[in-house]
This record gives sequence, C-alpha cells and structure tokens, in this order.
Amino acid sequence: MFTKILIANRGEIACRVIATAKKMGIKTVAVYSDADKEARHVALADEAVNIGPAPSRESYLQAEKIIAACKQTGAQAVHPGYGFLSENEAFAKRCEDEGIAFIGPKAHSIAAMGDKIASKKLANEAKVNTIPGYNDAISGPEQAVEIAKGIGYPVMIKASAGGGGKGLRVAFNDKEAFEGFASCQNEARNSFGDDRIFIEKFVQEPRHIEIQVLGDSHGNVIYLNERECSIQRRHQKVIEEAPSPFISDATRKAMGEQAVQLAKAVKYQSAGTVEFVVGKDQDFYFLEMNTRLQVEHPVTECITGLDLVELMIRVAAGEKLPLTQADVKRDGWAIECRINAEDPFRNFLPSTGRLVRFAPPEQTMWQGDTEHLQGVRVDTGVQDGGEIPMFYDSMIAKLIVHGKDRNDAIAKMREALNGFVIRGVSSNIPFQAALLAHPKFVSGDFNTGFIAENYGKGFFAEDVPHDDAAFLTALAAFVRRKSRERAAGMSGQLPGYAVDAGKDYVVVTLDAAGNNRYTAVHVDEFEGETGSAQVRVGASSYVIRSKSRLNDIAITGTMNGKAFTAQVERGTPKNPLALRVQHNGTRIDALVMSPRMAELHKLMPHKAPPDMSRYVLSPMPGLLVDVAVVPGQKVQAGERVAVIEAMKMENVLFAAADGVVGKVLAAKGESLSVDQAIVEFV
Repeated sequence: MFTKILIANRGEIACRVIATAKKMGIKTVAVYSDADKEARHVALADEAVNIGPAPSRESYLQAEKIIAACKQTGAQAVHPGYGFLSENEAFAKRCEDEGIAFIGPKAHSIAAMGDKIASKKLANEAKVNTIPGYNDAISGPEQAVEIAKGIGYPVMIKASAGGGGKGLRVAFNDKEAFEGFASCQNEARNSFGDDRIFIEKFVQEPRHIEIQVLGDSHGNVIYLNERECSIQRRHQKVIEEAPSPFISDATRKAMGEQAVQLAKAVKYQSAGTVEFVVGKDQDFYFLEMNTRLQVEHPVTECITGLDLVELMIRVAAGEKLPLTQADVKRDGWAIECRINAEDPFRNFLPSTGRLVRFAPPEQTMWQGDTEHLQGVRVDTGVQDGGEIPMFYDSMIAKLIVHGKDRNDAIAKMREALNGFVIRGVSSNIPFQAALLAHPKFVSGDFNTGFIAENYGKGFFAEDVPHDDAAFLTALAAFVRRKSRERAAGMSGQLPGYAVDAGKDYVVVTLDAAGNNRYTAVHVDEFEGETGSAQVRVGASSYVIRSKSRLNDIAITGTMNGKAFTAQVERGTPKNPLALRVQHNGTRIDALVMSPRMAELHKLMPHKAPPDMSRYVLSPMPGLLVDVAVVPGQKVQAGERVAVIEAMKMENVLFAAADGVVGKVLAAKGESLSVDQAIVEFV
C-alpha cells in the first residue's frame, strides 16, 4: 500500500480524497494555485506545493508541474479527482512512465472510453445500443448543419472531450445548429484544449441514469447500482439520487450487466461511470463513459456502504476487489444537492467573493463513513471566511442525505437545506428547495427537461410558495419579541424610558406587486415558558418554542409541536433594521414595529430608484473578454454587446432596446464587479 499520495485537484474533491487517505493512514500532498493558497484542501493535507498562477491552464492543468510535485515530495501515487487532468490520457501515461501510480484507469482505457467519439465506436462494436448520430469529428458549422438535417432535429452538438455541461448545445433548427457548433467549439477549445465536435440525435423526454462500475487489475468488474441524474439545468446536474425512482429491477440488472461488459472490453481498472439515456419505456442507450470518480459518487456510497475512494486507492495498489456482485447492497435512499455559488433569482449568474458566513447543517455521516448509514453529510472545499474565486467552477458544497426511503430522504434534505447558512455570496439553495417541493419531483415523474419545462422563463420568488406563509410572519414577530424582552431586562434604564417588550406588533412585508403589506400580530409568552410564545396572525395561531440565541442565523425549535429549522437575521441590503426570514426556500424581508410606528411608516414617501436603462451593466463579477460595440454605433434590441467570462463559462450580454452607443466604459480584459457599467447609450 502507498504511504503518500498527491491529489492533483482542488476544492471539495481534494478534501474528500484527503479524508479517506487519513482514514487509511496514508500521508497526503495538496497542490494549489496562487488563488487557492488559503484553501481548505491545503490546510487539510500533510504537505502542499504551489503549482502556479490562478488560471487552471497555468496550474491545475500543468501535468509537468504535478509530476514535479510528486518527485519533490516523494508521493508514490496521484489521485486526479474529477475535471482537470482526471481524464487526460497523456497525463495517466506520463504517471505510468515515471513510476507514479495513477489512481484511476490505465491510459489505454481513458483513450478508448474517455473520448466520446471513440467510445461510441467501441460500444457499437461491443453490441451496445447507442443513439443515432455522426461520430466523426466535424470540420465546420456548415457541415454540422447538413449532418443535423440528416439525423433529424432536435440534435445534440457535443465536444468530444467535453464534460460538466461545457461544449454542449441542443439545436432545433439550422440556425441553432450553425451557432451552436461555433459556441461548442470555442468552449471546448478554451476548457479542454480539444475542439473536436460530434452530433447525435437528441432523445426527447429522456432520463439520464448512470451505472457505477468498479474494476481491478485481476479482471474483476462489478456494478454498484445506478444513480438518477435527470434533474439538470443547462446539461449540468443539480440533484442526484440513488436508486432511481423510475427503472425496474430487470432494467437495473440489464443496464448494470451491459456496463460491466463495456468496462471489461477495455480492461477497466478503478471506479468509472457508464451513462445511459433511458426512454419512457425503459429502453436505454449508451451515452458515454466517465473514466473517473463522479461528483455524485456519495449517493452510491450511502446505499452500498462502500468507500469508493478507498477502493480506487486499493485497486491502484494492485489489490483485488474485496467483494463480488452478489455482495453489493442497496440500502435505503440517498439524495445529493449541489450547492453552487450562483444567484437563481438573476438567471443563475455566478456569484464570487468571500464567504462571510459558512455554516453547513450538522453532519451525522462523513466521507468514507460506512458505520452511520443514514443521516446528513456535507462534502466541501471551503470554510467560513474563505473565498469563492472566479477562476474555477461554482460549487460551494455537496449536501447529501440518506434516508430509509425516498420520502424520508426528501424530508431530510429539505430540513438540511433550511439549516445551511451561506452569506457573502448567493447560492442556489432556494432553487433546490423549490425542486424538492415540486409535486412532480416528489412523485418521481420527471426527465432531463424538467427544469426547462417548469422554470423556462427563469426562477422567481413566487416559484417557492410556502405551505403556511403566515408562519414566516409569526417567526419574524417571535424573534423581534425575544429581542425586545432581552432589551427590557437590561438594568440601569432611566425611569419613564424603560423598554417595554409589548405584545402587539405590525409586520411590514412586500406583496407580489411590490407594495407594503401591514399585518397585525399578537405575541404573548406561552404558559410562562422561557423561550416560547403564542403568536396569533389573523386566524392562525402558533406556539413557537426555540432555545436558539438571537445572534444565531439558523434557528431550531418547534411550531405547534412540530420541529422546524429556519434562518432569521437582522439587516437586508435595503434596510439594516429589517428581519430576513427564510424557510423551505421562501424568503421574506420584514419590518416588525409597534402599531403607532406602522401608522407613521405608511406616511413615509417612496424614493424611486435611479434610471439605469441607458446602461449595459455587468450582472456578475467576471472577466470582460469582448466588447462588440464602439461609440456611435447603432444597435438593435437583442444584438450582442459584450461577453463576460466567469467560472469557466461565457455569458453574452445583449442590448435590451434599440439605441446608439454613447460611451464604452469598460475595456476588454478588465475584471468587472456586479452592476458595473460597461456601455452607455445616448
């Protein structure tokens, strides 16, 4: 067995590998870019080596620097994680040549299955069902259009070396095929250094279901059940679960056996994933094979009780698999939510910056934990006060729950999301909460088009209706009353000026039209209990008990005897006196005041916001990679104005109306902040 391994990655996957290595008594070496010098994985490892500037092409994608770090530290093996060099055939071969064990498949397997064009040809030869398509590299957009017409729309245009939703477009007509080819090629070239593109038929209403396989160097290959990955946005997975609520045991067995057959055909060693697209009649087609550990591997670990990272390390050290197919368990139900640094209410634009507060829900399972088989697990590469840099992907953490069945897992996940505190950057937690509460998700009736169909026009606050909205108002009044009680209990108050906690309040919130709503609330101590109150909001009555402190953002307690977790904090961007209350994905900003203050509040004039319609503003922090207009140019609505790059994705800004460019206020190559003006129209 190895005594020291190097993790050629960053973020949560680097921390994940370190956790298992420590459990196995193996020392670890982290590598880091200049942007990651204070990162969590650097602190957790036994040693750390700087490998260059922040851009990944100058650091984490530099194979020579990784090899040099291995030699410098005496690391005997490299775990590549996922992304970066994990599916790079040349890197795996170089490790082999240098006598460094690659904790992953052999280079020949990566070559055969990592390339999506080659893997489809091999799958055809192995009599595996594949989707109709054109599996040779395409020379240009004109040829792409002709091929797409021959296959029949819609088609999927995809980078051969792609992954993570990058270098992928769906086209429904000639125009989209032409433009999609160019966009895919640019993204593929920038992200992977390989701009080969292929086209295949896009199966409508498909499910994305993948089989986890595991092979060793002794010819043994097994499958570890399936993962349901159909909840996707822009072809990137959002929620994953195991098992799938859709397929039958017979289909599961057939898919698993086919995945094993494919893996054996390339003498696969290590963990890998065979992805299938599954039709409504449970007919399935090979999609691709990911020759690495998947982001969503924890849900498989939960239902099987296996540590996939440990098994990868043992296989790389030459050991046989410690189990057979008959030993593979399927226990309970696991769900994973990807918690990303993005603002769902602003079209999921990336959100970078410092994590002013980062407090995940309490964990009851850990990475590599095979003892606690139900509960909550958080895989993350960040910590309180850490930075979310603009150079890498947007993932903050993975939140994983394991329950006795699917309904139990959904309930656990909703409660865990309620207690996940992230401040300083926006996160997609409200969106995750909405998905988990959607009736079609709860019933298991969804496919890969679920998000596009239900949130095609964007995600808005009203997309997360609360099943008891008055509870949020009651909770705001409860917290305000506790604050007033504490103030009233302070000694030394002047006679006649002492604070009176009071019982009658008015809670001011905004309605759907943006107008103030005034709600009368009565709060009284409940049967003399400290930390409890009976709150009446209209016809609704709530007995709320909580021992959480006033400075706690995550508040736990009971409401009418039922446990709850919510988030309440003082201060919003628009009003430092307001209370922001969040529960089950719904958020309100509330001013809690006395009835007399509410009367005066109604008389306050409204200040209109400044008119910014003449400007094109940066919707996110990022790098301005292109400005497509010049002063004096006439621009039509919908015309391309600028391109911003953030977290490895290009975001194109378009003109909202016809106009003439007056000034260009930002230069190509400039780092932009949120709402920074780029172009001014006259």
